[in-house]
Amino acid sequence: MKILIVLTYYHPHISGLTIYVERLVRSLARKGHHVTVLTSRFDSTLRLHEIMDGVNVVRHPVAFRCSKGVIMPGFLAHALWLMMCHDVTSVHLPQAEGGALAFLGRLLARKPVVLTYHCDLQLPPGLFNRVVDRMVFASTMLAGLFANRIVAYTQDYADNSPFLARFLNKIRVIYPPVEMPLPDPCAVVALKVRHHAEGCPIVGFAARFAEEKGIDYLIDSIPLVAAQFPDVRFFLAGDTDRVIGENVWERLQPRIEANRRQIKILGAIPNREMGNFFGACDLLIVPSINSTESFGLVQVEAMLCGCPVVASNLPGVRVPVQVTGMGEIVPIRDGRALADAIVLVLRNRESYIKPRPQIAGTFELSNTVATYEKLFAECIESG
Repeated sequence: MKILIVLTYYHPHISGLTIYVERLVRSLARKGHHVTVLTSRFDSTLRLHEIMDGVNVVRHPVAFRCSKGVIMPGFLAHALWLMMCHDVTSVHLPQAEGGALAFLGRLLARKPVVLTYHCDLQLPPGLFNRVVDRMVFASTMLAGLFANRIVAYTQDYADNSPFLARFLNKIRVIYPPVEMPLPDPCAVVALKVRHHAEGCPIVGFAARFAEEKGIDYLIDSIPLVAAQFPDVRFFLAGDTDRVIGENVWERLQPRIEANRRQIKILGAIPNREMGNFFGACDLLIVPSINSTESFGLVQVEAMLCGCPVVASNLPGVRVPVQVTGMGEIVPIRDGRALADAIVLVLRNRESYIKPRPQIAGTFELSNTVATYEKLFAECIESG
């Protein structure tokens, strides 16, 4: 099949969405499909066109940035031309052009369009961002009307999303693509030594510093956990001050400094080394606060490395813990509840750990890719 994937940001931008798409397209290309990714040239130093892991990556020039979005004159015409050269278009939402892309694909290119809905969009406070929110939601609704099928991560999230709940007859639930190598014991020890955490309980966090990730409540929990485990360390991995449209890193500096003894800032870690990070952690926390988080890939990645999870009680986000039993679920925006769950898991860690084959059997990358292949083929066949 000739498959066109359209999304706003792609590698080297790092987010759950970009990691999802990168794993999916790389796997599809390995299976012999012709895959093209159309995305933004959000950084002017990036090449307009290159082949990455067998995938044809096309980046459209950006005129300027608007909050987390980008303005790209000529993008829709570029997309239409590529749609006509491919068998099926896979549009990854949220993105402002979603409605127009689905319209162009179905009515002008006359090719099937499959949406993958990664999360609801919730921009930071402000009148301008509220206007953008409403415009993007209207575009997303249009995309839902024209799309052949819509992929959701979980039925839990689909039932609770203001968008997905309106199109349940089009939903196909597909777990996200997860892959994570086993930790290297030597690298795990080296990581602990480097950050002076040998013999200390280690609580991990792996996400970019963005408002929706709940880092405020993570920091709220630290003194409470330290009261029970004085030598606890919090390893925070992810982009800090280079996060598009965010100022969380700058805003939280005084609080981070106040907890400097417990907090270790690791920065962005290459995906190939994330297994060692999870291997060093006694548990991982996902304290997200709203529906811009729909699953949390890092949860399953951590579980594959033998690391239990404490996750927020959000639709979709709670599913990995519910399915595997490998962790605890806590109320959102509650630092004390988060601390209590961290202490509980640290004290009873072994009882939470499940065999890697059991986790891998539930969240199998090959199953995700095969289900996408089947869905694309069905849509092409039905027109």
